[in-house]
Amino acid sequence: MHSLFADIKPFSEHTFERQGHRIYFEQSGNPNGIPVCVVHGGPGGGSNAKLRSFFNPNDYHIIMFDQRGCGQSRPHALLEHNSMNNLIQDMEDIRTHLNIDKWMLFGGSWGTTLSLVYSQKYPNNVLGLILRGVFLAREQEYKWLYDEGASRIFPDQWQLFTDHVNGRTGAGLLEAYYEQLTSKNEIQRMAAARAWVNWEGSCSTLKPSKETITGLLDPRIALPMALISVHFFLNYCFIEENQIINNMSKIAHIPAVIVHGRYDMVCPLDNATELYKHWDNCELDIIREAGHSAFEPSIRDALLKACVNMAKQLGKQDSKA
Repeated sequence: MHSLFADIKPFSEHTFERQGHRIYFEQSGNPNGIPVCVVHGGPGGGSNAKLRSFFNPNDYHIIMFDQRGCGQSRPHALLEHNSMNNLIQDMEDIRTHLNIDKWMLFGGSWGTTLSLVYSQKYPNNVLGLILRGVFLAREQEYKWLYDEGASRIFPDQWQLFTDHVNGRTGAGLLEAYYEQLTSKNEIQRMAAARAWVNWEGSCSTLKPSKETITGLLDPRIALPMALISVHFFLNYCFIEENQIINNMSKIAHIPAVIVHGRYDMVCPLDNATELYKHWDNCELDIIREAGHSAFEPSIRDALLKACVNMAKQLGKQDSKA
């Protein structure tokens, strides 16, 4: 097993204003290294400083940003002008502001969705991709997590999740949570947010992780993540059904590594295998004893190796884990 690289601090932090949103982004590592944009999950999850430690700071110029409405971006949980196209444009604005010609994308879960759609719109701006826990935003994936699928593996947690909205499932569950998360009653909003993230946190690791769930229950994380997720999912993430697979010819030449836990209960493995079938220049690393979280030991190890190997492939031959 490889260890994460040492914690580092950003060498610059920035914000910019767009359509009532103030978007935060930062730079760390080597400003002359391989540019990599870290695309966090959710939607609405916010960046995690620990994600910097997947990259050798001598090799990589690490750019992290908080998507609209979460993390250090403000206002929290703002839904207006918060769509797939808005987020893609924010990424492109960051790239051009930093005078980066091409960058690598490192995305997990919802971050894979955003990374893929961005790459298909701007294939000439992408050096390579490392993706963990693939989510393709198809109807079958919403059904798996919010109707019938993961509920069979975690029936006890599913009971708690659906009891909060009187047993509703599928689209009805999403609509009921949206109603509570947009309530004027702050207690009701926070209770719904905590129920939402508790469900996802319970499904996210192969072994139960109190640390994972406790982190998500932080009100600064729970409300934006729950509300923005429901907002995106009710709008089918603002893309067409099977849009990503249908457009893979645009990026099939770009080098990529997919890391996916065999027992991922948030984003099932067949998401990754389907994507891999349509990607000529891609490696698929199925992690035998892992679920969804980037910080499970074997997932972490695979991501570290992928970052080292991608650095070698992109020209940093002296990279070491």
